[in-house]
Amino acid sequence: MMTPPKITPLYEDVTFHGPLSEERAARLIRSLLPLDDAHVVDLGCGWAEFLLRTLEAAPTATGTGVDRNAVDIAHAQANADTRGLTARVSFQVADVTEWQPARQADALIVNGATQVFGGDPLDHTVNALTAAKQLLRPGGRFLLGEGFWEREPTDAHLAAMPIPRGQYVSLADLVDLALSHGFRPLAVEQASLDEWDIFENAHGLAWERWLRANPTSEHAEEIRSRADRQRNIRLRGWRGTMGLAYLILQAP
Repeated sequence: MMTPPKITPLYEDVTFHGPLSEERAARLIRSLLPLDDAHVVDLGCGWAEFLLRTLEAAPTATGTGVDRNAVDIAHAQANADTRGLTARVSFQVADVTEWQPARQADALIVNGATQVFGGDPLDHTVNALTAAKQLLRPGGRFLLGEGFWEREPTDAHLAAMPIPRGQYVSLADLVDLALSHGFRPLAVEQASLDEWDIFENAHGLAWERWLRANPTSEHAEEIRSRADRQRNIRLRGWRGTMGLAYLILQAP
């Protein structure tokens, strides 16, 4: 049996690994400033575009990005080299649950990646907030990108997507959860439907591009099935039901 094909990395079609526009990214970065002589940590950083832009906006800051995906980390390092940021940022391929920081962060980024803290999916948000208090210096800022229910999912929605009902709460309850951990919300916003559609369309484009280029491949049916499954999860499951919140939180 041949190994299934490697599909084009997502970063070739989108800038950020998530539903995030250029305008929103710039606004969120401004919310983390000032970061003079600060250290910024991005956990589950992917190819770390948000971290790199944060360092570009704060010329005296340094940064660390951590992710388990070695391909994404290699792409992040290449981007840092190209943009002249090599001396101010380091990247590590590591499991966040085993990673030990050299110092407390002045700003922490966990953007759509609370799963990196491990445990049951129902506990991901709590685990992220708990870890953030240890990783951040007192008064540091925390960008938390986390899912929430825009509306209560029906049984049909849940049947279409691999997300348990209790994994997410409402946006108001998400903010209250942060408050209960001692954080103060400095900004609360959410990804728009347009941002979601642009991201998901680009995500699906890699599958369709491969299918058009390889119509007779023995793997074509498998790849088509993957693409169709992901599209149905999106359109019959979480689209308009699950949102992504962007919270700027100040640590106690």
